[in-house]
Amino acid sequence: MNGIVIVDKPQGWTSQDVTARLRRVFNTRRIGHGGTLDPMATGVLPVFVGRATRGVEFFEHAEKTYETVLRLGITTDTEDVTGTVLSESEVHVTAQQVEAVLEQFRGEIMQVPPMYSALKVGGQKLCDLARKGKEVERKPRPITIHELTLLETGETTLRLRVRCSKGTYIRTLCKDIGEALGCGGCMQALRRTSAGEYTIEEAVPLQQLLDAQDPENYLRTVDTMFRNYPSVTLTANQEKRCRNGNAFSVKLDEGTYRAYSQNGEFLMLAKVEDGVMMTVKSFFDV
Repeated sequence: MNGIVIVDKPQGWTSQDVTARLRRVFNTRRIGHGGTLDPMATGVLPVFVGRATRGVEFFEHAEKTYETVLRLGITTDTEDVTGTVLSESEVHVTAQQVEAVLEQFRGEIMQVPPMYSALKVGGQKLCDLARKGKEVERKPRPITIHELTLLETGETTLRLRVRCSKGTYIRTLCKDIGEALGCGGCMQALRRTSAGEYTIEEAVPLQQLLDAQDPENYLRTVDTMFRNYPSVTLTANQEKRCRNGNAFSVKLDEGTYRAYSQNGEFLMLAKVEDGVMMTVKSFFDV
């Protein structure tokens, strides 16, 4: 089986838990996911099966969209409500204050990764060090917050929509916003509503997949992850050169394309420069 299944990850499961179970469902060891979700998070988790795993690398830079609930007045060691409470304070913030602070976090910003993360320092995962009570210096990293919208305000909560670049920690964003508001804060809930081209409306609940008699019916073709790029059908000679890994001349504008064979097989993601088409990544059967 080859393809991509868009899983609606349930709370309490790690991304690795999901791929481990689906490895049995699809009867293959060749499987991977497109973007780790914390165990407490739910939502869109693209899982790549078989030959489609060649597309995982393109998800490393995919934009993600989340809906999160920020709990104001509490800070924890994990930066979410599952951690040990470090401080508590009263919450007195106005809508104007919230909007002014949110504006500070839009666009390109620097973010310090949390200790409870899988990033490695000196060959050790930060989360492993954190569980031993150790804290090490982490360098701020550039991230981009493309959208930060206030959806709902509660007595001590803010519900936010965040569209962001690779490497953004929503937990840390919640902590930093709470700190900027002067009362502290941590993440109370998180749901990923899109990843790359895939949205929550397309996602399948994990249990539905585990119970399915024909799970292959939920697999999407790998070219769907590139559906925003224009498609082109190659001639027989161009296809031959493509399968041999050679570049060839085309009369196309510069850009990125989905290239197909005469019979409709998705062959490659390609780029065109100066009238020459070259392979970015091939997806055909060898």
